[in-house]
Amino acid sequence: MKLHVGCAMWTHAAWQGSLLPHPLPPRERLRAYASWCNAVEGNTTFYATPSAATAASWAEQTAPDFRFLLKLPKQITHERRLADTDGLLRSFLDVVEPLGPRVHALWVQLPASFGPSDLGTLAAFLHRVPRGLRCTVEVRHPAFFEDPRWERRLEGVLNDVGAEWTSFDTTDLFAAPPSSAAEREAWQKKPRLPRRSRALTEHPVVRYIGRDELGQEQLGRDGAQPTAAGWRHWTGTVADWLREGRSPTVFLHTPDNEQALSLARRFHDGVSSLVPGLEPLPEPVPTGPPTLF
Repeated sequence: MKLHVGCAMWTHAAWQGSLLPHPLPPRERLRAYASWCNAVEGNTTFYATPSAATAASWAEQTAPDFRFLLKLPKQITHERRLADTDGLLRSFLDVVEPLGPRVHALWVQLPASFGPSDLGTLAAFLHRVPRGLRCTVEVRHPAFFEDPRWERRLEGVLNDVGAEWTSFDTTDLFAAPPSSAAEREAWQKKPRLPRRSRALTEHPVVRYIGRDELGQEQLGRDGAQPTAAGWRHWTGTVADWLREGRSPTVFLHTPDNEQALSLARRFHDGVSSLVPGLEPLPEPVPTGPPTLF
């Protein structure tokens, strides 16, 4: 059994020299990240489509079973709201084609205004995605979480094409008032929605955002860092999915993401303690040259 875990990015200034080697040329940064995690969110593709050469370099730096969750460009999801996007989608897929099986899923993140009245548009779009490409859809309209009728309707649209419903869990982020600048910014930008942990397919996707680690005063009652204390629901859920034969992918976030790499591996360790035989993650590359002592 194998669990895929990752972060929101593969390069972060706070990791350089402490968790990842520094300096690193751009074409080696993903390779170093991939020694820590076996998946990554492709957030950058929302803002700018990479060149085919860049996508090829990503493939060169990762193993064939490394997972990219590629966010569709904002022109497709936010500006055109999935309507009249065949050409844009085809161009995007052509560019990322060098990644091959590493494209675990196309991440269809929709704006909060995309609601029940837009389900027909979503259904039509998903039916136009080439067969063989997996989709995971992230919705933020409250009706899908608060009204069982619309929850069932959305599940029906997704089930019809074998698409997953991305679980974006911010409940622990909003469990206590923000205590850092990054947490205050996250409170302004992240959706405050109920936790949803129902898998529709064999490939569930979880995006979990916790809290920043600020010091001893932020530890939980049992001495656990607040993000790790908050994800216990997910270690149990993911362990159950693995026992059922599912292949989950879990992304760990904090508002400042300074500890996200370490937290992703700690999450994997937590699931491993519940699921004997889970395949281990690779050994991280050393941050500096070896020494004699």
